Amino acid sequence: MEDGELKKIIETLLFITDAPLPVSRLAQLCEVKNKERIETALQELRKTYDEEGRTLQVMQVAGGWQLATRSEYGIWVRKLYQNKMTVRLTQAALETLCIIAYKQPLTRAEVEAIRGVEVIGPLETLTQRKLITVVGRRESIGRPILYGTTSEFLRQFGLNSLDDLPKLESFNIENVAAAAQSTAVELIEQDSIPEPVAEGEPPRDPAHPAAEGEPLPPEEAAAQEAPAEEPAAEEPPAEEPAAEERPVEAVVSENAPEPTEEKPE
Repeated sequence: MEDGELKKIIETLLFITDAPLPVSRLAQLCEVKNKERIETALQELRKTYDEEGRTLQVMQVAGGWQLATRSEYGIWVRKLYQNKMTVRLTQAALETLCIIAYKQPLTRAEVEAIRGVEVIGPLETLTQRKLITVVGRRESIGRPILYGTTSEFLRQFGLNSLDDLPKLESFNIENVAAAAQSTAVELIEQDSIPEPVAEGEPPRDPAHPAAEGEPLPPEEAAAQEAPAEEPAAEEPPAEEPAAEERPVEAVVSENAPEPTEEKPE
């Protein structure tokens, strides 16, 4: 079989498959024992697609090879399959998936210790999507289940292996966390810091007025500029009647004899 014919066969197989094909599987299908010849044909086929600027590309993904659309044309694919596109992962599921991808294999308790919340729901979602799977059990008390990523995870994220994951150092996670924490502390301190005073002067005591010629704070200046409210006029106390004008009934001697009733004879 000539090299040109071999590349056409490989291109057909990559086009029709719905999963990445490893080199060993391609060699078996093409009935070629030399795997290096298959790899050479794949590299030349990929180079041809790139040089001609085709909308498809030959990708090495999830340990195999597959034809795929280029990312810049993904919007048109989504328009065609807008009713059939898979539902996006929630933030909790994405965080759980990232932890497992970088720290695998992990138990559920270890993932929860990193996230700080339970991950029962996200683990079920990721398992149903075939992005993670059970990879064994930890040799400890209770032998908890260990979780790891799958080849479907690599395929959907366009990775050939876990080594293609971005390095954690490139994210500066610690620096971002420290910056966020320091920002929060600064905001708290700003709310509690008193107004600055001139160097060498003691802070103003609100109980004592400012010295003559010294500028007042805005609050005190506004209070002095506002017109003072005039106190309400007090009503004059009612004059007591003179002694001669007092009712006779009110002037009763304390020692006046009580009247006695006259008994009939």
